[in-house]
Amino acid sequence: MIARLIPSRIQTQWLNPMIKMLLLSAIVFAAGIGIPVMAAINAGLGTRLASPTFATAILMFVGLVFATSYLLVQGVPSFPTRMPPLYSFSGGFFVVFYVLAVTAIAPKIGLGNAIFLVLLGQIVSTSVIDHFGLLGAVKTPISAQKALGIAFMTLGIILARRVV
Repeated sequence: MIARLIPSRIQTQWLNPMIKMLLLSAIVFAAGIGIPVMAAINAGLGTRLASPTFATAILMFVGLVFATSYLLVQGVPSFPTRMPPLYSFSGGFFVVFYVLAVTAIAPKIGLGNAIFLVLLGQIVSTSVIDHFGLLGAVKTPISAQKALGIAFMTLGIILARRVV
């Protein structure tokens, strides 16, 4: 899967694991930058259209067009011999829920507050998923050091953005 993110012409012998990790980290970092940008754009669209749901549908349609185009350029993979677990298909629900929630709520509580609360939710859920090895994740128990780090991150979010 990681190999599919980097074009094959870049995946040569000279691309050592450290450079590959830095490149992949930069891509994920850029995706993280895109989340609040997307939230701000879509919240504005939802306000202008007076319908967060319509704005979410437009965003999903544009995303479908781009994802399908990229899939066609990359090459459509063959279907697996075994059917993936049904929960594997629920990701679309979570994307729509996230986009709709942020599109509707960010104009009311502020984009920063909305994104910080999303971040807090991500911190909590990733910790639980990793601790128990849920949904196929690598099991990494929450150590005292990790719990303290999570607590500091949570405190930082609370101090940086006062929601109430």
